[in-house]
Amino acid sequence: MADTQISVLKKIQSLAMRPGTLLVLYIVGAVFAAVQLYSMGFHMYSFPVHPFPSDIMNVPEKMALFEGKQLTEYNNYLIFKYSFYHLGDGTNLYGLYPDRHWDYYKYSPTFALLMGMIAWMPNVIGMCIWNILNALAVFFAVRLLPLTRKAQMWLLWFVAMELLTCMQNMQSNGLMCGLMIAGYGCMQNGKVLWATLWLALATYIKPYGAIGFCLFLFYPGKIRFILFAILWAVILGALPLLATTWPKLLWQYRNWKDLVIADAASSVGLSVAGWLETWFGISARAGVTLAGIVLFLVPFIRYRMYKDELYRLLTVASMLIWVIIFNHKAESPTFVIAVAGVGIWLFAMPRSNMRTALAIFVFTFTCMATTDLFPPYVKEHLIYPYKMKAFPCILAWVAVFADLLTIKPGMGIAGDGPEIVKPQQRKETAIN
Repeated sequence: MADTQISVLKKIQSLAMRPGTLLVLYIVGAVFAAVQLYSMGFHMYSFPVHPFPSDIMNVPEKMALFEGKQLTEYNNYLIFKYSFYHLGDGTNLYGLYPDRHWDYYKYSPTFALLMGMIAWMPNVIGMCIWNILNALAVFFAVRLLPLTRKAQMWLLWFVAMELLTCMQNMQSNGLMCGLMIAGYGCMQNGKVLWATLWLALATYIKPYGAIGFCLFLFYPGKIRFILFAILWAVILGALPLLATTWPKLLWQYRNWKDLVIADAASSVGLSVAGWLETWFGISARAGVTLAGIVLFLVPFIRYRMYKDELYRLLTVASMLIWVIIFNHKAESPTFVIAVAGVGIWLFAMPRSNMRTALAIFVFTFTCMATTDLFPPYVKEHLIYPYKMKAFPCILAWVAVFADLLTIKPGMGIAGDGPEIVKPQQRKETAIN
């Protein structure tokens, strides 16, 4: 009987670690999240009992515009969808449209144009496609990483809950995560044209995607990389001219800049700045941001490590966590990016009790923080007010930072990092 149970468990484990299984799971989760939100229908807006602190919308005159309006649980998708029509109509992409959705559109005109590919579809269909796009971006980007197939599968399981949180909010963070990782993966394979496209596209979705361009330091052909990056920046920046005029497009970019500046001054989010403010009463957002930039750049002084596989992977991990924990607008659905960074660090580095414990801490208090694992009282009095979702990722970034400064050359290739795939094995791993 015991042998039979062990055999069944092994079969389940084998099935769970197959790429096809994870791919199906990701797609099913994407569709489920979209249909669930769509089925929740409409609700009438009323002034919040607890207004959003330091939010750009937390102005009585703005909130009054929405009194009595019908809103949906898939509001973010409607913001993305209607941005395409606002671009074509020549109206301000960055204005308020109470009859259509809550809150501001905060992405580029390029993103608004690209949403035209699904904006014309019935909402539930468009929502499913949008979520599937986010899920596939993460899945195929992880498959590009120079890790063993086993490590890739564990990483996909590790980020699955945060990806579901992202999709349940109709956010773009899965896509952002995938594009940033794919930029690195393509550079690893010498595909500079594609690498620069993915990073430029990420930047035109959310400006912090530009951090991925720092990876060009690790690879030959830097002039070629810069030229391709400029090419894609120009093409993507001008792409909205397919739906609007040049004066209108310049006007939209100015509006975008004004909104970004106004939004930047409005909150600290689930970030290092927010953690310091809620735990210690330290309010120094500008200083924290500056310190974060300096600390992020410090490991780059190890220029002799630029060709080291493990060093590159840890830099990607640091980058993915950093853009969230030092982002003043970080919110719960953005943490799929940070958790992916934690996972890359975990599976690239040698096993240790410290890393395993920290990964469990991240999974428990970051991935599960907003789920029913924690009672409402705990969430209301501990998780939310004390930025507990961000704290484990802050600790993880400190650990990644320390490893970047202390790892030895050739550590991963020598076998101390057993999950890193050697160059000659990559083709086989990608196929399998």
